[in-house]
Amino acid sequence: METEKIYNLIILDESGSMESIKKSTINGLNEVIQTVKELEKKFPEQEYFISFVTFNGQDVRTHLDKAAAGKMKEIDETSYRPNGSTPLYDAIGLSLVKLKYDLVENKNAHVLVTILTDGEENASREFNGSQVKRMIEEQKQQGWTFTYIGANHDVEGFAMSISISNTMTFTAHEEGVKEMFSREKNARHNYSSKLKDKQDLSADFYKEEPLQH
Repeated sequence: METEKIYNLIILDESGSMESIKKSTINGLNEVIQTVKELEKKFPEQEYFISFVTFNGQDVRTHLDKAAAGKMKEIDETSYRPNGSTPLYDAIGLSLVKLKYDLVENKNAHVLVTILTDGEENASREFNGSQVKRMIEEQKQQGWTFTYIGANHDVEGFAMSISISNTMTFTAHEEGVKEMFSREKNARHNYSSKLKDKQDLSADFYKEEPLQH
């Protein structure tokens, strides 16, 4: 049986407003990383890769680029340092362009893009909303799945403006972040189960449903 390759692109807000939930964000993201590693063991016919990008007004940083899931180490307070503004469009645009061209020869790859921010765009210089929307729509046509997790703004409205329907709103405090990451991990399990069973992957990513086995 041919191995299914799943590329997880995680785009994480590292702007100054994330400082108040820094610790719980680090803990939650590390749990997601562990979940991806567990999924690879649970579904041996699936092979997982992680690209991890953070962004703030200083730069868009690529911490991992299509790394094998088993090689990703936990993040800590030295690798995640919230500061500055929120160039969200630039982070999405730059990340999608790179992964799109890196996978141009891999037509059968499955891609799951997760965007997590506690605020709206306010500092991009290279990309605007219409460009990002067009890019997302093009990659959705290639079977990519996009999810948007947000706080402190109209999450559904903003996500729809860039053509993302899979959304989750969280409250920006410790318990809210814990609950959000719990739902995120559950959704990833169900995504992998649906992939195994050849089900539709594009919609209802965060629908509340029993964990599939």
